[in-house]
Amino acid sequence: MTTGHTAIPAPGVTDIHIPAGSSGHDGLAVDITPERAGWTYSGLRVAVLDPGASQTLSTGESELLVLPLEGGCAVEVDGQGYELDGRDGVFAGITDYLYIPRHKDFTLSSPGGGRFALPSAIATRDLPVARYGREQVRVDLRGAGDCSRQVNNYCLANGVETSHLLCCEVLTPGGNWSSYPAHKHDERSEAERELEEIYYFEIADSPEGGPGFGLHATYAAREDRPIDLCVPVRKGDVALVPYGYHGPCVAAPGYDMYYLNVMAGPDEDLVWLAPDDPSHHWIRATWEAQEVDPRLPMAR
Repeated sequence: MTTGHTAIPAPGVTDIHIPAGSSGHDGLAVDITPERAGWTYSGLRVAVLDPGASQTLSTGESELLVLPLEGGCAVEVDGQGYELDGRDGVFAGITDYLYIPRHKDFTLSSPGGGRFALPSAIATRDLPVARYGREQVRVDLRGAGDCSRQVNNYCLANGVETSHLLCCEVLTPGGNWSSYPAHKHDERSEAERELEEIYYFEIADSPEGGPGFGLHATYAAREDRPIDLCVPVRKGDVALVPYGYHGPCVAAPGYDMYYLNVMAGPDEDLVWLAPDDPSHHWIRATWEAQEVDPRLPMAR
């Protein structure tokens, strides 16, 4: 890994670090389509609503989640209304959420305003609209010591059916490492699935300073697929992972880190399999003698 960004010699992929605001337009703080990313399946929009405002959007060929980041909202789709209580922020708790299949128009409205992630994947099946409560979210504490983090699974190993979409969020206390050891999922085998991945970051400010920041890295797993990214990340930044080992994500001391992971690939088995970089797999054995960071869980 080297500091800075090296361009990827892959058709359609022009940049894998997208600073906050640089993809936004028309009420969207983030708008990453598969075409923008230069791949096939994964996408992400983040809608921002002022108090009392509404926005009508389309799923197109993709399935998606309406996943509140901050605030609550009402969603109207197929003439039916759904209420999402949401949350005060990504570090304040987990949220209820709504699944919407492809080929649907929907309207978001929010009396109090807020920010709403729309993680998506190109779909090949038509599934029903479904609302899920907080109790559906599977919460895992992974790692130990300064590699401790919290994973909230919204449609990943928690019984929620989608066509291709996998989605979770990770909370990393300040000073800790996550997405570590670095891992990959760019080939299909018994031990791995091919999945494009989007990281969307938010960093908690400190009362004594800020704005907060962290670090994110992606690097090559094969010589014929060069990729090299190691950059500071701040609130609203996006990192794209078309292939290669990704991690660590490091939360700077004093600044808790959040990221939303959006993954999708050609398989419909909804399985996440990602082998570690063999050079660093040994670190897992050290966790057996360490406790999970007492700051976790951060959001219940």
